[in-house]
Amino acid sequence: MAQGAGNKVFGKRTQQHVLILASGDKIRHLTLRPWMVALAFCFAGVTTIGYLGATSYLVIRDDLIGATIARQARMQHDYEDRIAALRAQLDRITSRQLLDQQVVEKKVEKLLEQQDAIFSRHGKLGTLLDRAEQSGLDAPTTNTPAFAPTGEGQQAALSGGSAAIAGILSGASAAAPLNAASIIGNASLREGAADRADRIFSKVTLSLKALESRQLAKIANLTTGASDTANAITAILKRSGVQVEKVADAGWETQADQGVGGPYLAPELTENRFDTSLGELDAALTRLESVRETARDLPFSNPAPGKGITSRFGNRMDPFLGRLALHAGIDFQARTGDDVKSTGAGTVVSAGPSGGYGNMVEIDHGHGISTRYGHMSRILVSVGDKVETGDVVGRAGSTGRSTGPHVHYEVRRNGMAVDPMHFLNAGMKLTTYLE
Repeated sequence: MAQGAGNKVFGKRTQQHVLILASGDKIRHLTLRPWMVALAFCFAGVTTIGYLGATSYLVIRDDLIGATIARQARMQHDYEDRIAALRAQLDRITSRQLLDQQVVEKKVEKLLEQQDAIFSRHGKLGTLLDRAEQSGLDAPTTNTPAFAPTGEGQQAALSGGSAAIAGILSGASAAAPLNAASIIGNASLREGAADRADRIFSKVTLSLKALESRQLAKIANLTTGASDTANAITAILKRSGVQVEKVADAGWETQADQGVGGPYLAPELTENRFDTSLGELDAALTRLESVRETARDLPFSNPAPGKGITSRFGNRMDPFLGRLALHAGIDFQARTGDDVKSTGAGTVVSAGPSGGYGNMVEIDHGHGISTRYGHMSRILVSVGDKVETGDVVGRAGSTGRSTGPHVHYEVRRNGMAVDPMHFLNAGMKLTTYLE
């Protein structure tokens, strides 16, 4: 009754399913309730969804891993390309550095060669400058700077320039390491260093050229001064009747009498202006020294310095005969015993009594020029003696054909008497050139 009422109230009751499990003599009954079926379906659904999710994850993960590997491969390839490009740029920069270094080394080598040349020139020029200074020569004052710095100053300037160039390049090499992060900056640094090295090299080169120009100008001035002085002395000697063209070869045979010859060869062309200038200066100094030596040897001095002239060269009234006669020399006022000096360097060829000359000394000065000193009270030299200008050859007196104490002085060219005043006047003009 109650069950029937319940079915009417709650409706038809769901039929239960019984699951019978038999195993041998054992039989089990399992009633399958709805919630159990629902739970089983839910478990199966979750398992299926989990399986499908796991499968999808694995598939997607493989795709993701493949994409990641591909991307990494692309990145590695790009990185390797970048490294290759940087390596190539590094090789180019390294090659440029080597080329720059070689260029700078050549420039430094050239500077050192110029330095050695200047030191060599300084040595060559030193002797000529000493000779020029001894000859009383000096270049005319100009607006050019001083002739040249000292050897230490030259070495410091040149060595400083070379060290500066080398220092710039070595500093540029050490300033930036050669790696991928600094290649571009290092290239700019190298270019800047090379530019600075070029500027320093140009500055030092210009300084060397200026120094060489001053040297050449100094040498040219000295050469001109030596030539002008030699020309002036030569002109005076020519007016005195000295064969100036033979002065440089004094004591030697003329070229026509010398044994010379040989095959014709084209003249040697020299590109070294400095050596050429030195040769010209040496020749000018040699010529000046030669004509000066000749002028010092010839009788251009006074045999009785400070004494007045009592009778000149030329026709005069003979003091003994009272008629016109040639006076072959000059008479200087003197007292008995006064010094009689040689007017030039030479060799005594006569020393003793000689007719109207009384006690007479004759000196051969070369170049066909000789001098005679007469009426001396005493002779102090002998035949063959070598005398220098100013040496005392005797004492004044009145021996021979003389009216009183005096110095009779003659100058003879090739045995012919000439006016000694020509030589005395020339001697006064030569004084400024011989000192």
